[in-house]
Amino acid sequence: MTGKNCKIDGAAGISLAAEVKGECRAMPVLLAHGAGQTRRAWKRVLQDLVEAGFRAIAIDMRGHGDSDWSSAGAYDVRDFAADLVAVASGMDRKPALVGASLGGLAGMIAEGDLAPGSFASLTLVDIAPRIEPGGVMRVVSFMQEHVETGFSSPEDAAQVIARYMPHRRKRRAGDGLRHYLRQKEDGRYYWHWDPAFIRNMVAAHCSDTAHQEQQVNILYKAAANLTLPLHLIRGGSSDLVSEGAVEHLRELAPHAEYTDIIDATHMVAGDANDAFSAAILGFLGRQSSS
Repeated sequence: MTGKNCKIDGAAGISLAAEVKGECRAMPVLLAHGAGQTRRAWKRVLQDLVEAGFRAIAIDMRGHGDSDWSSAGAYDVRDFAADLVAVASGMDRKPALVGASLGGLAGMIAEGDLAPGSFASLTLVDIAPRIEPGGVMRVVSFMQEHVETGFSSPEDAAQVIARYMPHRRKRRAGDGLRHYLRQKEDGRYYWHWDPAFIRNMVAAHCSDTAHQEQQVNILYKAAANLTLPLHLIRGGSSDLVSEGAVEHLRELAPHAEYTDIIDATHMVAGDANDAFSAAILGFLGRQSSS
């Protein structure tokens, strides 16, 4: 599966789209993106990993990109975690897992609860068990905007992205946007993700306090159960992961390594790819040598 796009089995019959690069015998690194992204979020990181001697496997999470949508609307974090466990179990050796935001939450649940021992290491990209509600709401609001009505053109979608990420150079409508939009029979353009996914996110955010506390405690417990090599990479300007959240994670998992990338927001890989790749490769290199 060197250097090609393919399909990989997830959990419960879900088929996941994947891009695989690198030598088959090399140490596998599984890359799981954040909510609203696709495997293209790792485009430059994939190449950096391959050049460093790893085999990189970037997947589209269920309900995203070219992967299957769940007909049952199964988009709980545990569902995403089950997919990661299924992918890892199909490999000839334990992969190192790099999970951004949603992918990191799923990784914590997968390794700390569902199937301990599935991964060789875990890198959390700007995500921790304790996250800032304001940052979560900003992500949810962006994903919810136009999810039902779509856009009249890719240019309209580009305007929404520019407002969401004002620090970035404005993306032209043709710059990879086709991977994030789907044109339907009505002629309008819609985000690539399953609307049921964002509806579930909104419902979870608006659920009663007791339910929210239960979900948070599940994450805390999963993080405390992590014994594998652990690395947290935080965007220095992140509105989701505060410095207090970093300290909290290190209380739950004292062995965790930590890298703060100053010139990055929550979208760490896209904001500072060179520093991000260096942080990942440094950590993975230390694990390989040990």
